[in-house]
Amino acid sequence: MADTNFDVIVVGGGPGGYVAAIRAAQLKLKTAVVERAHLGGICLNWGCIPTKALLRSAEVYHYMQRAEDYGLKAENVGFDLEKVVKRSRGVAKQLNGGVGHLLKKNKVTVFDGAAKLNGPGKLTVAKDGKQVAELTAPHIILATGARPRALPGIEPDKKFIWTYFEAMVPETMPKSLLVIGSGAIGIEFASFFHTLGAEVTVVELLPQILPVEDEEIAKHAHKRFEKMGIKILTEAKVTAVKKNSSNVTATIEDKAGKKTEITVDRVISAVGVQGNIEDIGLESTKVKTDRGIIVADEYGRTAEKGIYAIGDVAGPPMLAHKAEHEGVICVETIAGLNDVHPMKKEQIPGCTYCHPQVASVGLTEKKAKEAGYQVKVGRFPFMGNGKAIALGEPEGLVKTVFDAKSGQLLGAHMVGAEVTELIQGYVVAMGLETTEAELMHAVFPHPTLSETMHESVLDAYGRVIHM
Repeated sequence: MADTNFDVIVVGGGPGGYVAAIRAAQLKLKTAVVERAHLGGICLNWGCIPTKALLRSAEVYHYMQRAEDYGLKAENVGFDLEKVVKRSRGVAKQLNGGVGHLLKKNKVTVFDGAAKLNGPGKLTVAKDGKQVAELTAPHIILATGARPRALPGIEPDKKFIWTYFEAMVPETMPKSLLVIGSGAIGIEFASFFHTLGAEVTVVELLPQILPVEDEEIAKHAHKRFEKMGIKILTEAKVTAVKKNSSNVTATIEDKAGKKTEITVDRVISAVGVQGNIEDIGLESTKVKTDRGIIVADEYGRTAEKGIYAIGDVAGPPMLAHKAEHEGVICVETIAGLNDVHPMKKEQIPGCTYCHPQVASVGLTEKKAKEAGYQVKVGRFPFMGNGKAIALGEPEGLVKTVFDAKSGQLLGAHMVGAEVTELIQGYVVAMGLETTEAELMHAVFPHPTLSETMHESVLDAYGRVIHM
């Protein structure tokens, strides 16, 4: 019989859960993870990782089609959708096994099944409807993640109306596609299917696509998407869908109330996610929920002593790297470390891996002004960067927002090639409370895309060189 008494039990083996478990083991806490489906969670198996594999295939295909722009020849360029999907699933499978290895290496016990709280410090594990274990621990961390949100009347059916699960493993390539929602998930799939030849329409309820991004950056991305051929409808909503024998007819209503119909092969519903708070026994505790998420403080503590919540189930931003960091903070708090720093959500970067990529951290220009800051704003276009031109990617923009009084970096916003790799420079700068002076004095290597970051800072203070 496996041991059933632990110091820490983590419910959920996604990014937040498995990282929390490994950190707990490092701190010599006897630790277990309960996972009902796949180690690595949605991110590794059905989200962050496999979508990037799909987008990489699309990116390579995009460059193959543009071979002549680079003095190269590539004739009869095509793709095999089955192999594109197979590669993506293979990447996910490889990393799934890696998580299992890491947990074993750190002597974390893994229970295969669905966990349910049975009061403070207790939970049961069931598999295929049968109870397989009763576990106890003074500290239980809920990291149960989230699932796609469904719009009433437009519920996914796995055939004509997809969530990201179905969009990730298409059996055939749709000729036309309607994407509802223009957040990161919606835009990434719009980019992927458009690159592979689908006629894509994106419908967004709010005035701008990528609603959490800086307005100027979102407008730049909007223009690029439309230039490439993606149709975008903002301040619009899908009010009804009618499934036909082989396609779907959707009714779209604009802000003036005018309705139009569009017929497409498939619909992707990308209207956000909701926390997995059901069927985990919260009713047997004092844990509080609010609009589908568990209420927890900056250290992951809930209203029930000994029960914690991290990651997507604990609320936005619903990002894997936020979950991982929360897991570490939570476990170090449990262990009683003296130097635990709570999460600063304003310093969590966001990345969207469409083409062009979008990345940001901190306050947008609008939010900085609303917060009462007098701001200095710098901008630098990729057109002024030698590396961007050499790469054949001259369309892009870096924008930085500073507090005019102190020089504090308040936010950084980017659109263009490889900006998801560049943004971390600004993240580190913000974490170190860097001002414009340190960024100006830093030497950026040439030729690199990172020079656009330096020039944007210089521009905010009237010292830009290459523009």
